[in-house]
Amino acid sequence: MIIAVIGLGIIGGSFCKAIKSRTDHYVIGINRTPETAKAALGDGAIDEIGTPASLGRADVIFLCMYPQACVDYIRENGKYIRKGAIVTDSSGIKRAICPQLKALSEEHGFVFVGSHPMAGKEKNGYAVSDGTLYEGASFIITPCGADEKSVGTLADLALEMGFGRVTLSDPEEHDRMIAFTSQLPHVLACAYVLSPCCPNHQGFSAGSYRDVSRVANINSRLWSELFLENREPLLEELRVLNENLGKISNAIEHNDREALAALLEDGHRVKQELGE
Repeated sequence: MIIAVIGLGIIGGSFCKAIKSRTDHYVIGINRTPETAKAALGDGAIDEIGTPASLGRADVIFLCMYPQACVDYIRENGKYIRKGAIVTDSSGIKRAICPQLKALSEEHGFVFVGSHPMAGKEKNGYAVSDGTLYEGASFIITPCGADEKSVGTLADLALEMGFGRVTLSDPEEHDRMIAFTSQLPHVLACAYVLSPCCPNHQGFSAGSYRDVSRVANINSRLWSELFLENREPLLEELRVLNENLGKISNAIEHNDREALAALLEDGHRVKQELGE
């Protein structure tokens, strides 16, 4: 297939490198910064630097930009996409953009299939992209009414790239679960490192500090958009977290050893039962 990847940051760049290292597909790279596209071409991560007009040759198009930027790009350039081509996003939210992209697919005749690669790093940009980033990771697909053949094509491509599993979902379930598995930990990490103790952690910290603080190294512009576009599920998860923190805080404040031990044991039991 001919695959176009729009946006050559860590996600798009890693898509390109995985496709070129693991498959025989032809990759067109499109990026607003010419220097990045030239670097990808020099690395062999893409076969050519494309333009919007190049989209007419693509069988599959990956949108690897901020969520609303994906919509805006297709709104401006959807006229170049051939009928029947598969267009997918890589956004960490779905309810806010899937209806817009679905409507654009009906207007221009391409097939929209939502997707979200569950992998990343704390750093951003093409320089940290990695052809092994997706090995063993989960690739979430939100079909959004697409035909089974198109969904199957995208799922097969994900497995070719090294993803360990494909998970089907709908935009509502996706956003609800991502609020818990991805967005809440980023909120927690940022709140954690805002403690006045944080600048003095060296010499007092080990694995626990690293584990909790790791994802505080955040792209504030991107994650602000993700948080606000998914505000309802995220606020619900924050409510649950605050409630549980309140219970633990209350037990400590009242020197209630039994209540505190019971709460900690509940957390231990859940983690042990999940086994991961």
